Amino acid sequence: MATKTANVLARVEPEVKEEAENILNQLGVPASVVINMLYKQIIMTKGIPFSLTLRQAPVAVDEMSRDEFDSMMAKGLSQAKANESRLAKDVLSDVRNSIKEWTK
Repeated sequence: MATKTANVLARVEPEVKEEAENILNQLGVPASVVINMLYKQIIMTKGIPFSLTLRQAPVAVDEMSRDEFDSMMAKGLSQAKANESRLAKDVLSDVRNSIKEWTK
């Protein structure tokens, strides 16, 4: 096993650090092990080992053209006719989670 002699200094939001460390404590994994794992994955994948994407904020109806709105509604109608539906409680849960993400 390699000798661990290098230090990493990183600034993070206190709430993020606390929440992450609480989870790591429950898992019984020190933060240093997780950081080492991340670094090893970066080396193995030659990149960030997870997707980095920009969140797409929802578009308000008054920001859509008439054609965009009609297209969106036609797609929804087509999905409904094809019985490609989801339970309302699942959709609302996804919407609530998305709102939390957008407002971070």
